[in-house]
Amino acid sequence: MDQPVEERRAPRVIDVTTWSRREAFELFRGLSFPYMGVTADLDVTRLRETHRARGFSFTVSLVHALCTAANEVPAFRQRIRGNDVVEHEVVDPSITILGEGDAFRFATLRYDPDIGRFAADADARIERARRSGSLWSEPDRDDLFFMTTLPWVSFTALVHPVPLDPPDSVPRIAWGRFREQGRRVLLPLNVQAHHALVDGVDVGRFFTRAEEIVAGSGSFA
Repeated sequence: MDQPVEERRAPRVIDVTTWSRREAFELFRGLSFPYMGVTADLDVTRLRETHRARGFSFTVSLVHALCTAANEVPAFRQRIRGNDVVEHEVVDPSITILGEGDAFRFATLRYDPDIGRFAADADARIERARRSGSLWSEPDRDDLFFMTTLPWVSFTALVHPVPLDPPDSVPRIAWGRFREQGRRVLLPLNVQAHHALVDGVDVGRFFTRAEEIVAGSGSFA
């Protein structure tokens, strides 16, 4: 996943007929509400201590860490297109930001494994979206992670608005207000995904990898 965005290959089409999770895929894609959601604490103590020294905003640093973790879980890069399932090589974050008059905007960022390049590009994209008179900054795409924050509430659960006819397969990731627990700084982190593609083991791998990265023992260090 180290290629620049312009060199990314077209998504791989998965042969559902021979897929190891074919039965689970067929089961959950037939549900009226096929989404699963998990909320858990993420220890961001070290990230809070180091992001300023690195010269990056906390939000950009966190988005990069979460996008890195999500990209490392293949199920998070898979999407349903009609009767097909495709797997993207790399997926970008699309985040919500507040614009003028408390109107929110979508800022679609370009994922880069290098945090320095990612942050420089993200700052410019966020500022353009903030000044934009439109909610949308990009055409409709499914190679995204939808990310948002509710920084006023240290929530214990969260439900995202989602289409149902048909459901979409873009994972949603949200985080809330910090809270201190002794010397630790904890952040509520929520993931909602289409269960036809994403299982509990995939969510577990995402949370585990995110914890490693923000703690400084992963590729973000």
